[in-house]
Amino acid sequence: MEDIGVKAPTDHVESKVNVGDLKNDRANKILSEAAGQRIVLTPENNSRVLKKIDLYILPVVLGIYFLQALDKATLAYSSVFGLVEDTNLVGHEYSWLGAVVYLAQLVAQPLIAYALVKLPLGKFLAVIVLLWGVSLSVMPAAHNFTGLLVCRLFLGLFEAGVAPAFIALTQMWWRRREQPVRLGAWYAMNGITNIVGSLLTYGIGHIHSSSLRPYQIIFLFFGLITVVFSVVVWFFLPDSPITAHFLKGEDKLVAIERLRANNQGVDGTEWKWAHVKEATLDIKTWLWAAMMFTISVPSGGISTFGPLIVKNFGFDPFETILLNMPFGAVQLIATMGGAWAATALKLKSPVLAFLSLPPIAGCVMLLHLPRDASAKAPLLVAYYLISVYPGITPLIYSWSAANTAGETKKKVTTGALFIAQCAGNVLGPNLYTTGEAPLYHRGLLSNLALFVVLIGLYAAQVFYLIILNKKHGRTRENMGKRAVLVDKSMNRVQAAATTTDGAAEDQDEDMTGHHAFDDKTDWENEDFIFVY
Repeated sequence: MEDIGVKAPTDHVESKVNVGDLKNDRANKILSEAAGQRIVLTPENNSRVLKKIDLYILPVVLGIYFLQALDKATLAYSSVFGLVEDTNLVGHEYSWLGAVVYLAQLVAQPLIAYALVKLPLGKFLAVIVLLWGVSLSVMPAAHNFTGLLVCRLFLGLFEAGVAPAFIALTQMWWRRREQPVRLGAWYAMNGITNIVGSLLTYGIGHIHSSSLRPYQIIFLFFGLITVVFSVVVWFFLPDSPITAHFLKGEDKLVAIERLRANNQGVDGTEWKWAHVKEATLDIKTWLWAAMMFTISVPSGGISTFGPLIVKNFGFDPFETILLNMPFGAVQLIATMGGAWAATALKLKSPVLAFLSLPPIAGCVMLLHLPRDASAKAPLLVAYYLISVYPGITPLIYSWSAANTAGETKKKVTTGALFIAQCAGNVLGPNLYTTGEAPLYHRGLLSNLALFVVLIGLYAAQVFYLIILNKKHGRTRENMGKRAVLVDKSMNRVQAAATTTDGAAEDQDEDMTGHHAFDDKTDWENEDFIFVY
């Protein structure tokens, strides 16, 4: 029997394909066609394939999310350069321009969840990137609330598939140990956006045109960049490891085998209503959705009103844009630092609790500090403390992604989280109004309460996951398996010891990845291990 890679790895799992049910996951078909080979995951081939995946997939993903964050942020940037005054926005109208993007995304989620199961992922992303770029490019033609609202509605509708698709991409390409950093990397583009976007907006704001106002140039410039990038996505982002052009021969098999320990599958195209029911009945789905709603309320408010809050500290428009750059730097550090800590600890809940503390302190400071020239510095410190919150969202997504299996259940669960996120982002901007400037007392007080609630939700979820792990342990024991298993998806791939005759010691007699590509849910697969 031919071996792929060196023998005797600790994570060695010899592929045993359920040929009788190949429709469960397309990975089963690929492995069945390689039935004459023994697929062995080693530190060497794992590292080689991981580098290829990071090189070919991550840049495209980061580019998409950078542009999405930038395109949504154009509203906040434009508000500093006269959008509110020139288009005669009053009352909650500006708030609704921020909220309508998420309202459209919320309504679209059931269709998105179905489309992510049935459509090729790479091509799906390319098309929606093109369409939201067009939506932003036509915004300079809108001169009143109605026109701007329609453009923002379509922007939100076409952006609705990005975050759910990225969760699917992360589960499809990376092991559970690797997921927090990759999820953190694309979400950290929010921080890069605040830095690069602020610099670009600062430059665009100095352009004097007889036909276009600075905020109109901002819309057109960023929209056209997005349209061009959609071509890159179409040609360079593969639909899955199974169709990836950059994976040849054994590398394709290794890319699939890397994901066996996840027990989450790779690429299934069958919509299963039983998975939908299970996702709906699963308490952890709703706990993560509650977390996502709770963090998204302050996120929606601060992302929409952040520059206006800083401007009301006593800065002019150009100073305000430049002072938004440290906000982005803190976001970047919090997001990547949180992802790194979660990977190192192999735990997400303690890191999430820690990241919730600085925003609490920041909200308290903004609620109690005076708004005068002498308090500018501490007010900025408070604002930057709040800017730690973006590190929370990708870890919640990562925590959910690592604990959900079954192709349809994964998409439904992600959809539920994104609906909750959209709902929070709809409510968030409406807790702030331009009429409450400069204190924004109602918005900040509600944000403070929600950051505290988050910590309680983390604790409740950990308790429930412990119960699920114990339940699986009893099931395995009744089946004659080990009650306690090692979660290899959270470990590095390492070489194992060999016996005196040179044969590999079988460290995986329990075959924890036996059902990895059978499209079983985390409830159905007794070998699934829930992570905290």
